[in-house]
Amino acid sequence: MRVSRALSDLPGMDVALVAMATELNLAMARDLGFTPPPAGPADLLVALRGRDVAAAERELDRLLAALSSAPGSSSYGMAGAEGPAPRTTRSAAARAGEDAGVALVSVPGEHVLPEAVDAIEAGLDVMIFSDGVPVRQEVLLKRLAAERGVLVMGPDCGTAVIAGVGLGFANVLRPGPVGVVAASGTGAQQVTSLLDLAGAGVSHVLGVGGRDLSREVGGLSAVRALRLLDEDPATELIVLVSKPPDPEAARAVQEVVESLRTPVVPALTGRDDLTEAAERALRTLGAPVPVWPSWPAPARRSPKPGAVKGLYAGGTLCAEAAAIVAARPGAEPGAFVAAGPGAEPGARHGSGSGEFVDFGDDAYTRGRPHPMIDPALRLDALARVGPDEVALLDVVLGHGADPDPAASLAPAVARCPAAAVVVALVGTEGDPQGLHRQAAAFREAGASVFVSNAQAARYARDLR
Repeated sequence: MRVSRALSDLPGMDVALVAMATELNLAMARDLGFTPPPAGPADLLVALRGRDVAAAERELDRLLAALSSAPGSSSYGMAGAEGPAPRTTRSAAARAGEDAGVALVSVPGEHVLPEAVDAIEAGLDVMIFSDGVPVRQEVLLKRLAAERGVLVMGPDCGTAVIAGVGLGFANVLRPGPVGVVAASGTGAQQVTSLLDLAGAGVSHVLGVGGRDLSREVGGLSAVRALRLLDEDPATELIVLVSKPPDPEAARAVQEVVESLRTPVVPALTGRDDLTEAAERALRTLGAPVPVWPSWPAPARRSPKPGAVKGLYAGGTLCAEAAAIVAARPGAEPGAFVAAGPGAEPGARHGSGSGEFVDFGDDAYTRGRPHPMIDPALRLDALARVGPDEVALLDVVLGHGADPDPAASLAPAVARCPAAAVVVALVGTEGDPQGLHRQAAAFREAGASVFVSNAQAARYARDLR
């Protein structure tokens, strides 16, 4: 994804696609007007179109050489390993010996099952970054993991932090006493970023996948993760982040919560906002609740009351903001539109005053980078916000995300025809993008910036 984007940014380059030659990516290349040669999923597909393709090819060679010469790359990260690289997860675990603890699986969803089973059978905890895994396979993997005494994080687990080491999209967090079990990646990032800004550190963040607390899965990984954190001497408080769970899954989790020695603070979007949950966690620790940083800007024009267009990268952040806007005092039923792919079943679709799109939904990310990496879809959406509307968007910092989101989004914010633009900036002062530098860039572009997504949503909702 990053190689494709780097090539796309070259002068005179119209199209650059560098990806594995899966059927999806081959179809994408055909849609872009290319005629791919015969290739399979193990082949690298490179499709370039522009005024100076030769320069792009030289840059591609440089980027691929840099990747292949990265420390440990020839031995799958096991520095000093001799002989050919392992061909299976189990053989890699055997070579690493006691140093192996977690397997990160990031392959197309249809290929996850054998890789994850291999890791579980090798006695490894597994983080499944991949989406598109059938729920019946998720249940199978989590039951097998329970038998083997290991944890399955995911599928579609975008965020985990284990003893300070971030996996997937992860913020730089100071060490501390709070452990997090999260059925939401961006939800976990919001809560832990606020805790970090308040001076409270984090022991571990164990993502369990967005379906874990569904009726089908029944909280299998959440139960295991809660017990693991309860046994961890560095964890004094657990925060459970999730959308409202299925009642049966909730009962199973509650039984475990009541048996733990470690107190648990729930952070359930739809019932409480994530900022309130972070504040409850701080009070439980006996720590002061700060005034969350914000940088408001004057509205460009007076917007239509409640006319908020949410352009989100994080699904939980999107759902939280949508619920806050829909709860506007005096709002009529049907005044909220959950728009586009990813709209939750049962969401009201009417001629109301709010419209929210989760650009991180699988329908938008199939075959293209996540919007936390590639802003293209949101850049286009920002340009189409109406002059009487408020544009509300999240910008999530940390490792794995865009190294400088303000570089592309801030100019689009400045050009946006909206009456006002509001940014929920999720990150910590240790993140490589620079929290305050990003805030200053968006504020200079005319946006109001909040580190609390809930506060950003209320501000956008209440603009007159």
